[in-house]
Amino acid sequence: MAEYIRISTLNALARQVLEQCEPLSNLILLGEISNFTRHYKSGHLYFTLKDETASVKAVMFRDKARLLGFPPQNGMLVLAYGRATLYERDGAFQVYVEFMRPFGAGAAQMAFDALKKKLEEEGLFAAEHKRPLPPVPRCIGIVTSKTGAALQDVCNVISRRWPLTKLLLAPVSVQGIEAEQSIVQGIRALDRDDRADLILVTRGGGSKEDLWVFNSERIARAAYACRKPVVSAVGHEIDYTILDYVADVRAPTPSAAAELCVPDKRQFLQEIYNLEQNIQKNIQSRLQMCYNRVNALGAGAALQAFHGSLEARAQQVDRYAAAASGAAAAAAAAREQALRSAAALAASLDPYAVLARGYAMVRDDAGNCRTVDTLRPGQNITLCGAAAQAVCTVQNVTMTQGDNTNENAENL
Repeated sequence: MAEYIRISTLNALARQVLEQCEPLSNLILLGEISNFTRHYKSGHLYFTLKDETASVKAVMFRDKARLLGFPPQNGMLVLAYGRATLYERDGAFQVYVEFMRPFGAGAAQMAFDALKKKLEEEGLFAAEHKRPLPPVPRCIGIVTSKTGAALQDVCNVISRRWPLTKLLLAPVSVQGIEAEQSIVQGIRALDRDDRADLILVTRGGGSKEDLWVFNSERIARAAYACRKPVVSAVGHEIDYTILDYVADVRAPTPSAAAELCVPDKRQFLQEIYNLEQNIQKNIQSRLQMCYNRVNALGAGAALQAFHGSLEARAQQVDRYAAAASGAAAAAAAAREQALRSAAALAASLDPYAVLARGYAMVRDDAGNCRTVDTLRPGQNITLCGAAAQAVCTVQNVTMTQGDNTNENAENL
């Protein structure tokens, strides 16, 4: 008699084969929703995805379904991200959906409007919740891609306007299936970090599909729950996302956001100069009043004897005026020099400037900075320069004589 297997074993093997198939474990399906059902107890979503010639059953569990930014409906065309599997009990081929969003301008706008109305009714857009930005932040937390142009724009503007402000980067993905969770984690991490005075969430321009992740309800609620002010700068001036409505301040571009976050050092220098001029004008006015009074009194015959004494006091007043003017000028010059020195110090500590001079950072497969003495033969490393990266394999590590200094680079 031939060997046999049980039906449960067959279904278990079939499920194992499906879930080990790489193309089936990371699917993006375009299909129309039909037979949509939300289970009243569990909260799971059950529906069918279909096109012109075929259909497949799909399940979206409650923990994923509650994060949807739109209400799924029969007939709606969607992009579903998930994996194929087999329900062993019934031997039914189906798709576990991890994330889903409307496909097409009409469906996307409908989902956007529905979420906007929901959050607005809950008070997430209320003006009384908006917090002012600190006038001179010591440190700004930035949630963005570490390789995007938005980060460079922000760094350039802040280094020009107020180089004393430090930047703390939470590197995230700004598009793709993992972007939503990455951005939420970045916002929460910076909110817990005591160094950051405010949080800037930003990315450069792109299509509506590229920016859709910033319409996420999870991101909106993470920004609303922040203890620190949140600035949103996503896309261009015409692009509006749900995050823009929740944030304390919305900026049209990353560069404009940087200008809103820090003051302009030139304005401070101008104010110092204006103070100096006002001091000099007040001193001259006081002196003129004294001269006028002395001249009026000097015309009397009874005060002629004190003329020499008054002239000596007038000369003393001149000396005081000159000393006061010189002190004001010296104070202004000292402040300006201190500001320039601080700016130069900040620029000298810029790690990107070091990379621009030809140096490189060594990172391991996990993205951590490593020193040469910690490397091992056969290890894969990445050399990161100012404009490029090189993936290398260590062949040999030879310890050199002399002192070695390890610098720890913090990655959030």
